[in-house]
Amino acid sequence: MKILAAYAPLLVIGSLSACADDARQGASSAIEKKEKQSMFRKINEYISVSPQITLEDVTAAKAEGVTLIVNNRPDGEDPAAPQSADIEAAAKAAGIEYLAIPITHSGFSAPQVDAMITALEGAKGKTLAYCRSGTRSTLLWSLAQAKKGVDGDEIARLAGNAGYDITPIRAMVDALSAGAQ
Repeated sequence: MKILAAYAPLLVIGSLSACADDARQGASSAIEKKEKQSMFRKINEYISVSPQITLEDVTAAKAEGVTLIVNNRPDGEDPAAPQSADIEAAAKAAGIEYLAIPITHSGFSAPQVDAMITALEGAKGKTLAYCRSGTRSTLLWSLAQAKKGVDGDEIARLAGNAGYDITPIRAMVDALSAGAQ
């Protein structure tokens, strides 16, 4: 009995250590789950943006109610990433509409902004737009909203809530918004 009593503190410490390990694993799983969930950054109830998606992410998008995927990344920008045809095939297999409006690093054009407006107005539910980091998708969405007359401060607020800064195009957003009113 005295031997067992001598080891009792070690058993308690070992049990506490196991609990701490379980808690760390639980916290780690929760963080991984949150990181996976946060890949799609919600701008508003109609659109989310994302860095490059995988074929598996198409299934996750479907589960979140996405009915349209807009690809703002040109093919070949990263040959290792799924290309437009790959994502389009996965989207169609999942019953999701797909549209490519590739934006290169040379900037945005009026036809691209108009295509985004048309896509968003024709969407039958939630839209997911993606590019390398989500920035070009956010900026294109911002320009489309501005052209429809949405206030630049509201656009900046929504983009900022999703973690994106529209400062590089803020003058264009304000000009388009003012021109639409």
